[in-house]
Amino acid sequence: MDLVDTNVYFWIRCLRNDSLLQPLWDSLRHNYRDYLRSPLFPVVLTVSSYFVLCLPFLVCDIMGERWPLVQQFKIQPSRRPTASTLLHCVGVTLYNHVFLVLPASVAQWAWRPPVDLPDWAPSLLELIAGVIGNLLLFDFQYFIWHLLHHRIRWLYVTFHAIHHNYSSPFALATQCLGGWELLTVGFWTTLNPVILRCHLLTTWTFMVVHVYVSIEDHCGYDFPWSTSRLIPFGIYGGPSKHDVHHQKPNTNFAPHFSHWDKIFGTHADFSFCTAMK
Repeated sequence: MDLVDTNVYFWIRCLRNDSLLQPLWDSLRHNYRDYLRSPLFPVVLTVSSYFVLCLPFLVCDIMGERWPLVQQFKIQPSRRPTASTLLHCVGVTLYNHVFLVLPASVAQWAWRPPVDLPDWAPSLLELIAGVIGNLLLFDFQYFIWHLLHHRIRWLYVTFHAIHHNYSSPFALATQCLGGWELLTVGFWTTLNPVILRCHLLTTWTFMVVHVYVSIEDHCGYDFPWSTSRLIPFGIYGGPSKHDVHHQKPNTNFAPHFSHWDKIFGTHADFSFCTAMK
């Protein structure tokens, strides 16, 4: 085999290798078993991931024009969040989690027994496929939900309008949502790995990845390493497409990928928004 074939064969073996993630899984099971088995663990994981992953983008917003190298990637450079808007979003997020998510999680913890941890880890290929499958399934679910909440005025005013207080999104606006929307998103995020029969390690990885790409969609920056630039052929929407949605709310309803908006005729590029100004 030539060098290219050898490299391809090597990576295929790595992806299919069932033992590649086993040391990590064994370490987690043996050292953090009681924490991982708790029904509260996914909530703690997603909430802590959210605030940690928001931090780099928050620093970029606070530094503003003092970091010109970063600000060249700002999608709407003339608009940046104020201290009051940042505090408002933090307040809404904390309120939803304390008064909605936490009680629901405690109720679940009270009646649901601790989960069993399987002995074997998933293969790397299974983990990657599971994360992509969950993102695609959520993308379809939220596209339909999002479209309905924009087309039916009562749904929009009652549940979704709070998320559109800001036409120039920023990281902390990601979970500035009505309680109904946050619970719906959390329900799908929890249910989909069960539907797809994912390993717990795959489920937790999906949850963290999903939090990150959701924050990235709202961050207001289109960096060279943004997911939409790493995935070719315009398959993935990314921050520039979601920024258009916040400026022109009848476009780009899908949270991550772009195929559903293209199929239903609701897709729009950032150039469309610029031309409309």
